[in-house]
Amino acid sequence: MSVWCVLLAAGRGVRSGLAVNKVFFRWEGRSVLSRCIDALAAADAYEGIVLVLAPEDLPRYRALAEAEGENPLVKRVVTGGATRRESGFNGLRAVPKGTELVSVHDAARPFVSAEIVRATLADAANYGSGVISTPVVDTIKRIDPVTGRVTTPDRGELRAVQTPQSFNYEMLMEAHMRAQEENFPATDDAMVFEHVYGSVHLSEGPGAERNVKLTNPQDFDVLRGAETRVGSGYDAHRLKEGRRLVLCGVEVPHGRGLDGHSDADVAVHALMDALLGALGEGDIGHWFPDSDERYRGISSMLLLERVMARVRERGFRVCNADVTIVAQRPKLAPYIDQMRKNIAAALGVETDCANVKATTTERMGFEGEEIGISAQAVALLQRGNGR
Repeated sequence: MSVWCVLLAAGRGVRSGLAVNKVFFRWEGRSVLSRCIDALAAADAYEGIVLVLAPEDLPRYRALAEAEGENPLVKRVVTGGATRRESGFNGLRAVPKGTELVSVHDAARPFVSAEIVRATLADAANYGSGVISTPVVDTIKRIDPVTGRVTTPDRGELRAVQTPQSFNYEMLMEAHMRAQEENFPATDDAMVFEHVYGSVHLSEGPGAERNVKLTNPQDFDVLRGAETRVGSGYDAHRLKEGRRLVLCGVEVPHGRGLDGHSDADVAVHALMDALLGALGEGDIGHWFPDSDERYRGISSMLLLERVMARVRERGFRVCNADVTIVAQRPKLAPYIDQMRKNIAAALGVETDCANVKATTTERMGFEGEEIGISAQAVALLQRGNGR
């Protein structure tokens, strides 16, 4: 039995938010399109694939085939039409004469399994059509376009259809020719088939729940995976008479405070350096130089807000941060809880994701001799899935 596949990749994928056709999106070294072709080839069911592309994507496909290797199952490449139905018709007309069964598949479904392919083809051989489908798990609402009345259809009577959709080739071609003559609007080949023959056979296959269509930006975030960045920060300031002692935005009663151009909040300075380090964007000396009078006496918590604005601008979020303050005196335990709350609010995380702790050096070093106070911080950032 002669069996071919029409692989549709001529859409623009506007909802994906990508700058190019989503089928050319690459992850782990392979494009969506190449992965989809490989998945279809794994079914060992087709003599060939007709690939349907937008005219402007032909050079990109040639470059892709050179970079990733062209699967020999792709026998023909044709250009699509103005609509999905027209693109499918163009692909079907390129299928060789004598073909008995044909599958139509969306290239944006690269997770199709061999079992699904074989199930739809078996049903197409027996019933003339085989359309992979899954039960609807959400409650669906129907809105009357005239009255606006909302009703709820029986979920047990509904199915969500996917691709591949397999058919008797001659029957599908006849349906498409009729649809072309009548300019019949259709969102998939099953609708075209139903328009002429009244119904299609719905197929079931293992793994259909994983046969998702890549459509929205979050779908591609999942493919990218979560990018994780770690940064560390360190700062130290000398204690000085006549200065306020501010740590994590909390003014701590003490005879001396930390000397510096800003409020010298050593803990927040270390935290900002950790955040900037994770971003790969230098340190606070670069961002807020002590030669700039705008920052004289400024609250470091305000500076932290500016750093966090940059974190968000880069598409990251803070997973957690850990700050250690090293001071012989004063005792900081009574203020730690408020410090954590201040930091958590600034970072946009829960309190248990913003840890602050204090320690001494058993009177060793400049901290132990009460010459100054130091702080260290570590921050974990993430962007991608999980945002």
